[in-house]
This record gives sequence, C-alpha cells and structure tokens, in this order.
Amino acid sequence: MIYLNATVIVINLIALLALVLVFAKDRKRAIKSLKIAFVSFIRMLPMVLIIIVGIGLLLGFVSASTIERMAGNEAGILGVIMISVFGALMFIPALVAFPLAASLLEGGASITAVAAFITTLTMIGTTTIPLEIRELGKKMTILRNGMSFIIAILIAMIMGLVL
Repeated sequence: MIYLNATVIVINLIALLALVLVFAKDRKRAIKSLKIAFVSFIRMLPMVLIIIVGIGLLLGFVSASTIERMAGNEAGILGVIMISVFGALMFIPALVAFPLAASLLEGGASITAVAAFITTLTMIGTTTIPLEIRELGKKMTILRNGMSFIIAILIAMIMGLVL
C-alpha cells in the first residue's frame, strides 16, 4: 500500500506547476533541465538500490524485537548512546540514513534513539578526522566531535520529549 501525505502531494504539485510554467516560458531550456535531471537520477539510482537492499537486509537479519530491545524505549539512555555511537561511526549519506531511520522506527526503535542516530550521523565526522586534524588541529577536532556528540544526545532527548 502506498501512503501519500499532504506534504508529498503539495511538493509534487508545486514541482509540476513549476515545470509547466518553465515549459511555457522556454521549452528548450525546460527540456535541457529535464535531461540534466534524468542524468542525475541515473547517477543516484545505484545508491537508491543500495538503500533498498540495505534496509531489506537490516529488516531480514535483525528482528523487530532485537531493534526494540536495543534501541526501544526500554533500552533507555544506554540504547540512545549505543545507537549514537553507531551513527557517529557510520559514513552514509542522508539519502540512505532517512529511510534507514524510518525502518528503525517501524522496527520498534524509540524516536529518541532514531533522532540520536541521525544527528550523530550528520554532526560527527569520524571518517574525516584525519583531514580535520590536519586543518584544525587535534585538540579542536576532538573538542568539535565531542561537543557534537553531546549536543546530538541533547537534541535526541528533546526530540523524544517533544514527539
């Protein structure tokens, strides 16, 4: 079953309206833009397929009860910290992270844990640490990543309280 919410419908209607307006104004440029968009889509397609396979593997090998036990409400702060460390160590684009986060929520993870995963994933750069040390220095890199980790946990806690 496909579920479309109002936001998705509105965004797509705006995009369609903009496309119609661009075609009316300059058909040649509109076609050129569509070709560029198509090429971008083809370049993204492997990543999208990896997302689908990765989420499928996650849901296939990790049961919902395991996700709920490790990152659900019962896991408490330890579960949030564990998934935060997991997010900090991962190097995946947001395009992959958000569907994975949705799958974690559906599997029983708490909103706090998923918010911690997303925020640490985007705020902490473990794979870029060598570059960061070279450019900013070791002390600044450790300080930035440490503060980012603490702030990510605080953001996750606030999201858990608000949502």
